[in-house]
Amino acid sequence: MNKKIKTLVVTGPTASGKTSLAVSLSLSFGGEIISADSRQVYIGMDIGTGKDIVEYTRDGRSVPYHLIDVEDPVKGEYNLSRFYKDAVEAIRKIDAKGALPVICGGSTLYVHSVLSGYRMEGGPPDSFLRAKLEAMSAEEIASWFKSERPDAFETLKDKGNKTRLIRAAEKAFSTVNADYPDSSSIAEFLVLAPYYKRKEAHRRIEARLDARLNSGMLDEAIRLHDAGLSWQRMEYLGLEYRYMALHLQGKISYSEMRDTLFIHIRQFVKRQDIWFRKMEREGLLIHWIPDGDSDIAASLVRTWLDGGALPEPVIRLKDIDYGKQGF
Repeated sequence: MNKKIKTLVVTGPTASGKTSLAVSLSLSFGGEIISADSRQVYIGMDIGTGKDIVEYTRDGRSVPYHLIDVEDPVKGEYNLSRFYKDAVEAIRKIDAKGALPVICGGSTLYVHSVLSGYRMEGGPPDSFLRAKLEAMSAEEIASWFKSERPDAFETLKDKGNKTRLIRAAEKAFSTVNADYPDSSSIAEFLVLAPYYKRKEAHRRIEARLDARLNSGMLDEAIRLHDAGLSWQRMEYLGLEYRYMALHLQGKISYSEMRDTLFIHIRQFVKRQDIWFRKMEREGLLIHWIPDGDSDIAASLVRTWLDGGALPEPVIRLKDIDYGKQGF
């Protein structure tokens, strides 16, 4: 039996410092990063997606990265099926070079696909995918479904019924990777995630948003539109790009854009929190790292690579009660 490839996963909610932690660990353990971000794959979408490429180089040492800038947002689409295939191939290529594959990203469906193998093959409804889709409107589901699986979407008769859309999506993705190797059979995963208390998490979200706006994020949106990216397509790409597109069309003011973005990013983080809790309830072990402490993370990775027994996670999201107001 072939030995499984040790693959580190650094995930977590938006603005939690995943990239910084993944780079630090990659430098310490000879890793190469595989981005698990559904928008960082697009060329030219840099500030709005938080690529932070400058972070991949420290003290003259650079960490190689994969699945960033691999598709033109004007001419092409990137989806879950393609990501899964590309990620599995990247894991194998990095391992063949004697390096440590490090998956880094907060697109929970992308991360979950690699961890689970996404090989239901006609099995029961996918509860994780269902949880993601239940939080979306029928229009949002239809737009996402059409982008990810246009072949399956076009066969639907009722494209406006949310219940039917969700079940159709579950069926479409139950065999989406049937022709690809099961990632869970070729890789052994250690999942780490930076954790911050709610007040600090909100502060980081706001600080990052303002920093991006001050760094030319709106100019980036203008450049993308001038290059042929339609306002409709930009709105579909979500969050920062959606509200920048609305502002640049004169539909909302700058202050409305900024404040609405802050609210919606916090809501997005809440949904991420729900998904991570669900992963834990379904048996996935996530080691939440207090304040993203790289020393604590490095100690866990070292023990794992050496084949030692890992301690129980000190934080479990599923056991944290944020109160009636939520995250």
